[in-house]
Amino acid sequence: MKKRILFYCTAMFATFSLQSCVSNYVVSTPTTYSNEYKSNAKLASIDNKKLAVAKQQLLNSFKDEQVVAARSLETIVKNEEIAKAVRFSKKIDDILTEAESYLGTPYRYGGMTRRGIDCSAFVLSVFGASAGMNLPRVAASQAQEGEKVEKSELQKGDLVFFSHSRGRISHVGIVESVSEEGSVKFIHAATSRGVMISSLNDSYWGPKFRFAKRVLSQEVFNDNLANNSN
Repeated sequence: MKKRILFYCTAMFATFSLQSCVSNYVVSTPTTYSNEYKSNAKLASIDNKKLAVAKQQLLNSFKDEQVVAARSLETIVKNEEIAKAVRFSKKIDDILTEAESYLGTPYRYGGMTRRGIDCSAFVLSVFGASAGMNLPRVAASQAQEGEKVEKSELQKGDLVFFSHSRGRISHVGIVESVSEEGSVKFIHAATSRGVMISSLNDSYWGPKFRFAKRVLSQEVFNDNLANNSN
């Protein structure tokens, strides 16, 4: 009898112990999984943040490179434009140097040499020798060349045209200088004194002035350079 009771007690104790182990196992397992899930979630969040930062840094580096490239290109363009302006200015100076080399040359109607020259031959000779341009022979035809320029916008190298009593264009000269006050001087072959420098504001030439033309602009000059380089 005692052995039977002892057996029952032992069996019951074993059963309760097994249930306790199972309960502990079932309860503790979800806790472990939950902690692992939270840890993985945190790691994923950190990795995403690092990825986002790295992506933004990469984009910023591309933007910085684009800005640097754009500025470099802008500098190159500006330098090229400055270089073109300098070359054009030097060409105008060459034209005026050639024109001034004729100072004192006597006037001769129909003449085309340094022994005697008329106004239109003087202009075509100067532009031909210094700029390689082929202008028409007579002043009236030269007046058809280039683009019209207002008197207030005259620059060195522009052509100024004159006529008597609003008639046909009969005289031409080359602008030699323009002062800050707007005073214009031009070099031309005058019938009275040959190749000389006069003022556009003097009492004789002022009233006879009709208009001005720019036969050599910076755009035309640059186009000629590009064509010659090709």
